[in-house]
Amino acid sequence: MGPAAQVRWGPVVPLGPMPDPLDRAVPALVLPPTPRRVPDVSTEPPSALTPPEGAGLSAVMGTCFAGTRSSIGPQPERGAREMTEKYATTDAGAPVPSFEHSLTVGPDGPILLQDHYLIEQMANFNRERIPERQPHAKGGGAFGSFEVTNDVSQYTKAAFLQPGIKTEMVARFSTVAGERGSPDTWRDPRGFALKFYTSEGNFDMVGNNTPVFFVRDPMKFQNFIRSQKRMAANNLRDHNMQWDFWTLVPESAHQVTYLMGDRGIPKTWRNMNGYSSHTYSWLNPDGELFWVKYHFKTDQGIDYLTQEDADRLAGEDGDYHQRDLYNSIEDGDFPSWTLHVQIMPFEDARTYRFNPFDLTKVWPHSDYPLHEVGRMTLNRNVVDYHAQIEQAAFEPNNIVAGTGLSPDKMLLARGFSYSDAHRHRLGVNYKQIPVNEPKVEVNAYSKDGAMRIRNATDPVYAPNSMGGPEADPARAAEVHWTSDGDMVRTAYTLRPDDDDWGQAGTLVREVMDDAARDRLVRNVIGHVSDGVKEPVLSRVFEYWRNVDPDLGKKIEEGVRAELA
Repeated sequence: MGPAAQVRWGPVVPLGPMPDPLDRAVPALVLPPTPRRVPDVSTEPPSALTPPEGAGLSAVMGTCFAGTRSSIGPQPERGAREMTEKYATTDAGAPVPSFEHSLTVGPDGPILLQDHYLIEQMANFNRERIPERQPHAKGGGAFGSFEVTNDVSQYTKAAFLQPGIKTEMVARFSTVAGERGSPDTWRDPRGFALKFYTSEGNFDMVGNNTPVFFVRDPMKFQNFIRSQKRMAANNLRDHNMQWDFWTLVPESAHQVTYLMGDRGIPKTWRNMNGYSSHTYSWLNPDGELFWVKYHFKTDQGIDYLTQEDADRLAGEDGDYHQRDLYNSIEDGDFPSWTLHVQIMPFEDARTYRFNPFDLTKVWPHSDYPLHEVGRMTLNRNVVDYHAQIEQAAFEPNNIVAGTGLSPDKMLLARGFSYSDAHRHRLGVNYKQIPVNEPKVEVNAYSKDGAMRIRNATDPVYAPNSMGGPEADPARAAEVHWTSDGDMVRTAYTLRPDDDDWGQAGTLVREVMDDAARDRLVRNVIGHVSDGVKEPVLSRVFEYWRNVDPDLGKKIEEGVRAELA
């Protein structure tokens, strides 16, 4: 804007007789009173408008736009910029010629394909986005450390779980169903994924903020996630679709009770626990095997948002949880979690009253109490969200000596599905991305593939007689268990206490207090009243009566009243 121009603030004048409800003050440009002279094509000689014969394109363009650049005077000088010794480069390291102007034929001419920096910028921009995670797309995280404070060496030989050991790690928290742009405060389970950079390789725990899950067989997982996302026709999330799935899959009751209760919307990521949910295994130095569940208890205390507060925050700040974590760490208020484990002797699993590998069940603390192990503290924010969080790849198959998986069907399936998802999103060499690299020396026989970073060296095959790396069963110390039987497609073998409603009912009657039960009822009534139709509606009432008769009665009465 030229020096002779002025900026005046005033209301927009409506174009029609009806006032515009969106009227507000906007800058109105007031030009100098003396207009510039515009050539009159009827009186000016041809030479004033026509370039000389043989003139180039720049001359033509200069004539066509003569006066336009100068009509508001020269461009204002930019304010003094902070001096720096860093100068921008292209991705190839060459100096950048300009951030503001493309290479053109004359000031007003067309751009040139040889403007390599412009081409690089446009091409890179078109490829900035990578496929988002299928579930757990919206999330954030930070770096920190884990320090062992109690001795559990009699149960595991894992080096990072020995007394006094401190291990660097990274954490990522997320919602399950929401896309990358969705609000942090939707009612949804929260992902709780951890990667420990141990002295024996990376160890990952891919958990949630609840100790159970919706399904126990991986055949149901894909369809479960689809039921929580969007309809094919209108691309909208749909409560009727969600309850249709849940009520047809009774094993979901325990997790749905958690979801519709206070833990369905944690106040912040700092105010929620993290659980392995799955049963894992530990191996001690004597070769003894134990089954374990991991519990990361927040040191900030459990806290939650009401549905009303969550809805308000979804509109005011969709990144509320991510902002809270980042700002807390920036302010030096480092969040921490204390790790406890439940430990089951190997042989107990054969005869325990329900299947200990059922992902929809918890182990009662009266049977298998918590043992404190250590503390996880997040104390360093990321400097590049995309490189360090969006490209972070967590997977249950990242285990170290002294740890292992279990016969949990969902866990074994996740061992494949997570690594396969990373290969799709990030490429086959995703473990060479810095945030995913182990701190130990890597001597792998994998080679080539897209975006290969680590150099392959001969020999590139095994076995070989050329001094290549050798397998070491003793150091690997794999966890083993025995299984036999015919190949079948069937559910787990039923045990005396294997039912889908019992633990959900216990959660309602013995864990929740009166106020928590009232909030659960209100949350379910509000959710079901918003779009759930017959015949699903009647199944919803039956579902909750199976969890607890009194609870089911209150929910049905409340929904009927809302829909009346």
